[in-house]
Amino acid sequence: MSTERISIGFLGAGGIAQAHAFALNSLKYYYPEVPEIDFEAVCSARKESSDAFATKFGFKKSLSLDEFKSNPDINTVLILGPNKVHFEHLKLALEMPSVNRIYLEKPVCSNMEEEVEMTEIAAKSGKQIQIGFQYLQTASVREALAFWHSGKLGNPIHFDLKYYHGDYLQQSYRDKRQTRLTPAPDGGAMADLGSHGISLLMAFLGENLQITSAIQAGKFADVPVDSDLFSLLSLVQPETLAAGSMSASRISSGTGDLVSLEIYAEKGMLRYSSHSVDYFEYYLEETGQWTRQVVGSNYSPITSFPSGHVPPGWLRSMIHAHYIFLTGNDSKSVVPDLKHGLAVQRLVRETADYLKDYRNLIQKHGKK
Repeated sequence: MSTERISIGFLGAGGIAQAHAFALNSLKYYYPEVPEIDFEAVCSARKESSDAFATKFGFKKSLSLDEFKSNPDINTVLILGPNKVHFEHLKLALEMPSVNRIYLEKPVCSNMEEEVEMTEIAAKSGKQIQIGFQYLQTASVREALAFWHSGKLGNPIHFDLKYYHGDYLQQSYRDKRQTRLTPAPDGGAMADLGSHGISLLMAFLGENLQITSAIQAGKFADVPVDSDLFSLLSLVQPETLAAGSMSASRISSGTGDLVSLEIYAEKGMLRYSSHSVDYFEYYLEETGQWTRQVVGSNYSPITSFPSGHVPPGWLRSMIHAHYIFLTGNDSKSVVPDLKHGLAVQRLVRETADYLKDYRNLIQKHGKK
């Protein structure tokens, strides 16, 4: 393992930044060997938030954006601010000569122009860039991916993925998260939640998934009509003609934090649910039997803490994502690089166009 000391700077000091601070601080408990980490600096749009975050979570400095960019001690940047500044902050981090690795929260950018420029960046940037699709590092998902890619189930035929919340049904919750209610593709359920779902589907089915149609639902007076609260995509994998749906919702009552995936294939099927995060299941036509593959918190052969059968939580996958980010010591993982992030962003951006066509169609029917 490299003896490099990691000197971290956070761009962003909100709720997700707290989760990342927790994950980084937790690495030493889960893994026998991790680099030494210095929490060097934090920067956010509001100085009072940055100051409070630095004090609470042990960062040495709270800096302005210009001060942050000029700090030669930072070699690792985590981009954790609002969606609309992700692209601007990525460019800033890339221009810092001392920085050699960047962790970029999803979505990677907010519009087509940024996407085009970011594609050029992906082609020539020599720096390590990892995107915040930590669900790929859920222990059961990792094992499910390995099983799927073994080919034992054959080619896919059809699939369904859901990522549902219900929190935005509450007015008070929407009031606190106005920046998440911007028009798609910057905001909305598909950019915020669905991007994780698209990332998962692409890990299983490849990055060439194509949209054939999209619809949305949910209407609230304080939410712009072009910020989807629920949206559903029809998708196809051109190579096999496997087809299916992917839906993202902020207004599905009683779902908690639900990620659900089912893939039906020539020789059986595979399914996973975050409501049963300890395991995934598969069925084989050959045997006519279901198998429940219990994984728990087992990241074999790297680590298993406190034991393999202990239920993993939402933060556990983020901790492993940071382990990969800082060490690269896991050849088994699907690591979401900038190319992967842009493949996801392509579908998020195209979703906004399809939803616009859908709204126009509904409006046209409403006038008849």
